[in-house]
Amino acid sequence: MKLALASTLTLAIALTGCSVPTAPKAVTSLNSLFTEPVGRSGATLITNGRGVSLGVIYSQSTQTNRAYLQDYRANAGTGFGQSLLVQPIHDAYVATSTPDLAVDWVKASLQRQFGSVIVYPDMQSLKAAKPDVMAVVNTRSQLMTSRSSDIQADVSADFYDKDFNYIGTAQGHDAKSLSPVWADYKRSEEIVADINEQQNVQVRALQKFDQSLSNLLTSPTSNVSMVDTETSQKLY
Repeated sequence: MKLALASTLTLAIALTGCSVPTAPKAVTSLNSLFTEPVGRSGATLITNGRGVSLGVIYSQSTQTNRAYLQDYRANAGTGFGQSLLVQPIHDAYVATSTPDLAVDWVKASLQRQFGSVIVYPDMQSLKAAKPDVMAVVNTRSQLMTSRSSDIQADVSADFYDKDFNYIGTAQGHDAKSLSPVWADYKRSEEIVADINEQQNVQVRALQKFDQSLSNLLTSPTSNVSMVDTETSQKLY
C-alpha cells in the first residue's frame, strides 16, 4: 500500500510539474546591447578603488533569469509545490529560488572594489553617465523540476573602459546532477536536502565569480578569464 501511495504521489507531482517554468537559454551577455563593433581596450588592468566610478547594466539574460526565478518561486506555492503536502519541501523550493540572490551578491562584490557602483536601466543611460568603468552583468540559473534534477548557475561581468572598449571578464560557474528528486525510495528529508543543493550551487558559482573578479583586478587581463572564443571574434 505504501509503495502504491508513493507511486501515485510521484505521478501526481510529475503531472503538476508540467507547469513549472523552464530555465532560460544560455545567451551571451552582449546580445542586443551594442549597435556597433566593440574594440579591445589597451588597458591591461581594470582601474578600481575608492575614487573610481563603475556603471552597471543588467543583460537581457539577467532580466529573463530573474523573471524565471520569480515564476519558479510562485509555482512552488501554487503549482507543483502545493501538491507536495509536506511543508518543508515547499519551503525548500521557495528558499532556494531567490530572484535577486545573484544580482545582489554581484553588486555587493563590485561595491567592495569600486568607489561608487550605479545600476542603469539601459545602455543609453549608462553611456550618458560616463562612469570611469562600465560592466555588463549576466546571470543564469537552472533549477530542478519534476523532469530533471540537473542544477546549474552561471554569473559573469564584462568590463569596459570609459570609451566602451572591452577589457576583461570575471565569471563563475557551478553545476550538479542529482538522482531523480522524486524517486520512490527517497524520504522527505532527503528530498529537502536535494532541493537545498540548488542554493549551494548558486552560492558556489558566486564565490567563484568573486575569485575571478579578484584575479581580474590584480592581474593583467591577458592572464585572466576572458569571454569565449565566439564572442571574442565579435569584439576585436
